[in-house]
Amino acid sequence: MPKLVIVNSTPLIALASIGELDILKSVYGQITIPVAVFNEVTVKNGKVADAIKSADWISVKEVQDSESKKMYKAKLHAGEVEVMILAQEMDADVVIIDDNAAKKTAEYLGLNAVGTMAVLLKAKEIGSITEVSSFIGKIVADGFFISSEVIKIVKDLAGE
Repeated sequence: MPKLVIVNSTPLIALASIGELDILKSVYGQITIPVAVFNEVTVKNGKVADAIKSADWISVKEVQDSESKKMYKAKLHAGEVEVMILAQEMDADVVIIDDNAAKKTAEYLGLNAVGTMAVLLKAKEIGSITEVSSFIGKIVADGFFISSEVIKIVKDLAGE
């Protein structure tokens, strides 16, 4: 199990909105989110905000080098920027981020970046869930876009 995992807003929202935020806990134990991500996911009251606020296994950290934020602002959202800065500051083992441009930036910075689909695959691999298909279906039904190509790849990798 990775020691330090930094998570962006989309994976949190996608899993919390279908009532499955605990999948992150089952795979990683403890996760960390930057302040910008916490603010983004709790700005509206509701199921997602409540799930994240009540999860005692999620810690919220402030980035130390706020000057670095200026470098990334053109391409990325505040949460994505803080995920990368915090991951570098804390020497994170994994960042969980779904946006393609952000993931590529994270990888360019030498960070180990995975997305929500990789989390589902890992959860199945360790036995936290028995299949990924229904979770993908719920996430898509909840309004998140996942390309049919990615869905096929993930289902193939899961043996479904």
